[in-house]
Amino acid sequence: MSSTTHIDHSQARGDDELRVSTLELFFDLVFVFTLTQLTALLAADPSAATAGRAVLIFIVLFWMYGGYVWLTNRVSPDRPARRLLMILGMGAFLVCALAIPEAFDGGGVAFGVGYLLVVLVHAWLYGQEFGAAVVLRFAPLNVVSALSVTIAGFLDGPGVYVLWGAAILIQFITPSIAARVAPRFDIRSGHFVERHGLLLIVAFGESVVAIGIGIAGRDLDPGLFAIAVMGLALAAALWWTYFVGDEEGARRTMDAAATDQRFRLAINGYFYAYIPMLLGVITMAAGVKDSIGLATERLDVGPAVILAVGVAMYLGGDVAFRLVMRIRPIGYRAAGVAAALGTVVLGVSVAAAVQLLSLVVIVVGMLAIESRFSKPRVSPAGRTA
Repeated sequence: MSSTTHIDHSQARGDDELRVSTLELFFDLVFVFTLTQLTALLAADPSAATAGRAVLIFIVLFWMYGGYVWLTNRVSPDRPARRLLMILGMGAFLVCALAIPEAFDGGGVAFGVGYLLVVLVHAWLYGQEFGAAVVLRFAPLNVVSALSVTIAGFLDGPGVYVLWGAAILIQFITPSIAARVAPRFDIRSGHFVERHGLLLIVAFGESVVAIGIGIAGRDLDPGLFAIAVMGLALAAALWWTYFVGDEEGARRTMDAAATDQRFRLAINGYFYAYIPMLLGVITMAAGVKDSIGLATERLDVGPAVILAVGVAMYLGGDVAFRLVMRIRPIGYRAAGVAAALGTVVLGVSVAAAVQLLSLVVIVVGMLAIESRFSKPRVSPAGRTA
């Protein structure tokens, strides 16, 4: 018997042929509107309270975004019924995004209802392909999580945050239950890695859009152009940290992993580690937006902090991602986290442009030193090199 007869058919046509569809990319563009809304929310009020709310909203939404990625990784939206359900899910995400500014101040019910619809459409699509036995492993927990957020919309005070926290806690324990059916969640790594990479690059694009929104109505002067260009340079440098090495390294690690290991890599790398990365992009974009028009002026503590913390969060998430995917080196990027946080002093005591330029220099310098003294390494078996 020839060796080709031993190739799993789904794997043979999965990683090599399954690419992200235009409908999936359309879905991602709608989802990224939630990031735009969170950026605007944080830029309008760069306080600890608003940042905490943004984190809660993002984690809740990103969990179900991931659910749709896992779904289309196994079930291509190539039939009219699936496409219509995907579009319905997009509409539900849009409702959530529109309700974000008031999610904790009168718009919580609308957010919760939209989120519940996101969950129900996801369960329906999964059930059509894999049956009720598989869906009942995780869908009830997703529904309870959505109901917690919806009920929070009717309340005021600390109870709101307790229910949001409960929703997230439920999400965090769901993978351990879903792991019992891990063979059903065998991941086509090529599609999975590409889909998350596209989400990240669209998020970077939205950070540039935030610059344009911040410029609206302002006089075009050299300081404004300087901030805009440095904001773009910072986004490009952060793009470089992931797309020149990390994406391909993650693909190789996932390809080499067994089914149950690949399940854990996907959860730990593309959910837990991706949370600070995407939150970092949101926060950095809000900081750049708040710096527009203040190139030579000192920043208030809030904008200076979110600008530095955004870059530090992204780099910290990237360090976690590399640890999960066994990509080396890591030390230079960990040092970049500390250096980025130190720029708060520059923004508060010198000027916005100085802090932003320093962040660009830190990230570019980190990448240059890393490239000069080491090369990214991934063990062929997925072990630390």
